[in-house]
Amino acid sequence: MTTDAAQQVAARRPAYLAELALGTERFHEPRRTDCPWCGSERLRVRLRTTDLVQHKPGSFTLDRCGDCAHCFQNPRLTPEGMDFYRRDFRDGPGGREPVKPFGAGAAAKRRLAAVRALAALDEPECWLDVDTGAAHFPALARRVLPYTSFDGTDRGAGLERGVRRGRVEEGHRGSLPELAGRLAGRYDALSMFHTLQRSPDPRAELGAARTVLRPGGHLLIEAPDPECRAARLLGRWWASHRQPRTLHLVPLANLRQELTALGFTVVAVERRTAHAPVDLGAAVALFLNCRMPAADVPWRPGPATPLQLKLRRAARWALVPPVLLARALDVVLAPLLTRVGFSNTYRVVARRGPDPTAPAAP
Repeated sequence: MTTDAAQQVAARRPAYLAELALGTERFHEPRRTDCPWCGSERLRVRLRTTDLVQHKPGSFTLDRCGDCAHCFQNPRLTPEGMDFYRRDFRDGPGGREPVKPFGAGAAAKRRLAAVRALAALDEPECWLDVDTGAAHFPALARRVLPYTSFDGTDRGAGLERGVRRGRVEEGHRGSLPELAGRLAGRYDALSMFHTLQRSPDPRAELGAARTVLRPGGHLLIEAPDPECRAARLLGRWWASHRQPRTLHLVPLANLRQELTALGFTVVAVERRTAHAPVDLGAAVALFLNCRMPAADVPWRPGPATPLQLKLRRAARWALVPPVLLARALDVVLAPLLTRVGFSNTYRVVARRGPDPTAPAAP
């Protein structure tokens, strides 16, 4: 850690410790006794865990509905809790670890495959990317659709950077449900990459998507598959369980049913090419990271000693070989594992139907 970064961490420590002195229970809503998707009271605990990435204090529970299989954080974080636990997640406590853009690697290939899946059905004129961040996806999608106009939504500061660099033509600050009214009927394509699991209300996101799309427009969704076998085998170490940031895990059957109820027609579903070969590598990295000397972060009661920081740097180098081996196994085994229920992501393309009051075509 550089001297400047250490000074930034030290400057932020009093504010963090003042928040933590009030307890973390206040960051949670009252515990639900019914499923937010279907209303069933047949709930059971799927897993209990802590923050395995930033190691902020607190504990979290994911429940699973025994009737519809919907998984959700229970008790759910309040807006203040989401702000507390998402703070510093992307940039680090010293603002020194920016999000990496899509490059020529596997992530870029998966995103391009998603664009081609939609482009095979239609060449949209206007495309809205939800939770676009710094708009790296629209910049990538232009390789396939050079004549499509891309806009984006996000609540973070990266959105303005994406607009300045020309990755999107318009940036809309806020969540899709907040923006849907003034964006109604403006787009003929809309993408949600891993948006539903972070939203407090996935149904509101889907309803807002219907509002924003024109009749005949296409909705592209990628989301973690809670029915993936890796989720059961890896438990709290499965990357997409990712507490406390994952609020919902929507089974594919539930999503299809909701889209149909909203007047969409599901035209394409894909699991194999949507799979991200990261499960073993992420699990090993998370497991070993929890056993390393703690980092110097502002939510610790005091700064890390020079010896602790040296031990942490040495441990990080020692962890490189097992993590790389696990990542290599992810890639090598992916063609087999995605055939036997280990695909960790599903991709859905759905076409919006006409409004109920729209006149029938002659």
